[in-house]
This record gives sequence, structure tokens and C-alpha cells, in this order.
Amino acid sequence: MKKNKIIYWTTTGVFSVMMLFNALQYLINPQLVADFIHLGFPDYLRIELAFAKTIGALVLIIPKIPVRMKEWAYAGFGINLISASFAHFMSGDSAIYIVFPFVFVVILVFSNRYLYKLSI
Repeated sequence: MKKNKIIYWTTTGVFSVMMLFNALQYLINPQLVADFIHLGFPDYLRIELAFAKTIGALVLIIPKIPVRMKEWAYAGFGINLISASFAHFMSGDSAIYIVFPFVFVVILVFSNRYLYKLSI
């Protein structure tokens, strides 16, 4: 049980911190503004994603949030990361931009799997 808790909180913590950092970068990093333009996305999507990633990360790391809400956060992050990979692929970006989101998908899957091991 202790091992499951350590794995859950490590993966969830790493993932949530990275999503919060990413959300902050969406708002303050001019290079990411240029990246969104390069991918053909409207500027408001950058702000919307920053807000959604912040809320989603908080949902994952606050212990008292119901599992059902955490499921929605996991789903949203999964869709976001797969969509990011696809957008980079369709824009002709290098392989690192296409593969990198899947590193976070793996961490997300481990977090989700261990959430259910602790919930049962």
C-alpha cells in the first residue's frame, strides 16, 4: 500500500507541476505565442489551455476532490497531449515535438492507474 501511494503521489506531483509550469509559460513566454501561431491556433486557445491546465492540475493534486472529477481531468489531459502531438506532426515539426507529449501521457497513465489502486 505504501509503495502504491509513493508511486501515485510521485507521478501525479511530477505531472501536475509540469502542467502548472506549462500553463504559466503559455501566459508569459513569447516563444509559445509564436508556436501557437506556427501551429495555426487562435491566440485565445493559449489562454484557455493555460486556464484548463491549471484547473486540471489542481484537481489532480487536491486529495479531497472526488475520483469522478479526477477522471475528467485525466481525460482532458490525455486529449490535450495527444492533440498536441498530432498538431506538431501535421505541422511538419521534428520528431522530438511529436514524441515528447507521449512522455507525459505515460506519466499520466501511471498516475491514473495508481489512483485506482489506492481507491479500491
